[in-house]
Formats: sequence, structure tokens, C-alpha cells
Amino acid sequence: MTADHYFSAEPAAPEVRNEIEFNVAGRDYRLTAASGVFSAGRLDPGTAVLLRKGGLPTADVTGTFLDLGCGYGPIACVLATEAPLAVVHAVDVNARARELTALNAGTLGLADRVRVAAPDDVPSDVTFDQIWSNPPTHVGKAELRALMERWLPRLAPGGVAWLVINRHLGGDSLHSWLAEGGWPVQRMASQKGFRVLRVAGKTD
Repeated sequence: MTADHYFSAEPAAPEVRNEIEFNVAGRDYRLTAASGVFSAGRLDPGTAVLLRKGGLPTADVTGTFLDLGCGYGPIACVLATEAPLAVVHAVDVNARARELTALNAGTLGLADRVRVAAPDDVPSDVTFDQIWSNPPTHVGKAELRALMERWLPRLAPGGVAWLVINRHLGGDSLHSWLAEGGWPVQRMASQKGFRVLRVAGKTD
């Protein structure tokens, strides 16, 4: 699979499905992935670090969450499982990824709380109490920053974003850029070459 496939709205690669198993917070997951989506062969190491080191919600947490760049849905499915009172918007430009996320959410009994959509189809008045993302660093610095500029302002008052970035693919520069832009950002963990950043909403 070449890198641009999972950025495409309609992947050109033939769809070959497989099952991916992983454990988060003591729960086992088995999700369907496919060629033409991000990290189709395994749980991406960055996603694994984010789910291990990020502040996963507890069962009593309510609100509206965003999984930005959901792929086949591991983050969205974990969030909806850990926080059964929350609604999770799972967003991806890749139609195949959205189809797989909906499939996996349905298999896990989460379809009523995982709302899968293309970026332009998320209602403009929806704000998010939490944003979770392993963003696509390979799109380039300008596109990555544009992604942050589009979605971080949709944090609700008191909201927080959890991001994981490969240190060698701009993790530290993104941290600096967010701070320079007035976003309260902290590096919460550094593991296996990945930075886990916590970004709070702006207060002004």
C-alpha cells in the first residue's frame, strides 16, 4: 500500500479485509480492517501509544467526542466502549475507512453512539468535549496545521484534545506551533518515538 491510499476519498487499492486484535484498558478488541486504509495490518504504534498514555474517559463521562481521522475505527470504538454515556463522531476523508468504522461499531453494539461522517458532513454547530487524533503527518506540515486550525476551535468550553505525533515527523514542531498559536498544550508522554500532546481549548 502506498502512503497516499488512505488519504484518498476513494482508495484505488482492491479491498482485502482482515481482522486486527488488540487490548486497551483491559478489554480485548477484534476489528475489521482492509487495504487502502491507514495501518490496515495492525494497530498503529502511535494509536497504541495514544490509547495507552492519553486520558481515556471513564464510564461516568458524558459529552460529545471526535475521533479525527478515524481509519477503521479503533479510537472511536475504544472511546465509545469506555464512555457508554458519550457520543463519538468518527471522521475520515476515506470512504472505505468510514464503512469499516461503521461496521466495527455495529459489531461491538456501538452503532447508536458512533456517528461516522466525512469531514464536511459533520454539522457545523457541533462542538466537542474531547478530540482524539493520530493525525496524518505524511500529508505535510501545511495540511496538518490546516487540520488543527479547522477542528481545534470546535472544542467546547473546558474541552481537551489528545494528539499523538511521531517525533521524527514533526511532533515537537507541532507542539511549538500550537503553543505559539495560543493553545494551552502539554506533552503528556513520550514513548517509542511518539509524543502524546494534551491541548486545552482557548479561554479567550
